[in-house]
Amino acid sequence: MSILENRRFNYADYITWDDKERYELIDGIVYAMASPSQAHQEVSREISGQLWQFLRGKPCKLFTAPFDVRLNAESLDDKVVQPDLLVVCDKSKLDGKSVVGAPDMIIEILSSSNAGNKRHDKVTKFRLYQKAGVREYWIIDPESYTADVYILENGKYIANLYNDEDIVPVHVLEGCEINLADVFDDLTEE
Repeated sequence: MSILENRRFNYADYITWDDKERYELIDGIVYAMASPSQAHQEVSREISGQLWQFLRGKPCKLFTAPFDVRLNAESLDDKVVQPDLLVVCDKSKLDGKSVVGAPDMIIEILSSSNAGNKRHDKVTKFRLYQKAGVREYWIIDPESYTADVYILENGKYIANLYNDEDIVPVHVLEGCEINLADVFDDLTEE
């Protein structure tokens, strides 16, 4: 998954690259991103729709990929990710081109055909987001119709597991819930 492993990069390098390709930087190492599948896109559309409806007229903002998140901009600026969905409630973290610091919530949707992607989201990004202080991290699996929801408590993620019959509370957005039956509905009809 990683390319150009013999050199470390930062955000200043990253913004000069061809914008037709999508990359992430983790500890200065470049990771190419694959195009999302149809199932990935359908899940993303439904979750973003539910979140957008809830957030309409509220101060927190929803963003969808591609949108850069610079997790350590104040130091090396070598951790730049493009989560599938993210919510930012602190407007001072928005610089017009990216999020500077940890978003309040990140949602990653697994791609069924890519085992490396699954490990990247479940292990590498899990650790990265926990350390950066992302308060809520969701991993959605369109194959198993599940959502792994991690809530940050005392610097560590606490896991909550849900399936396609559940309505999931969004902890960082009081009163917001995501209906997983609706999220996975189009997938079960195919």
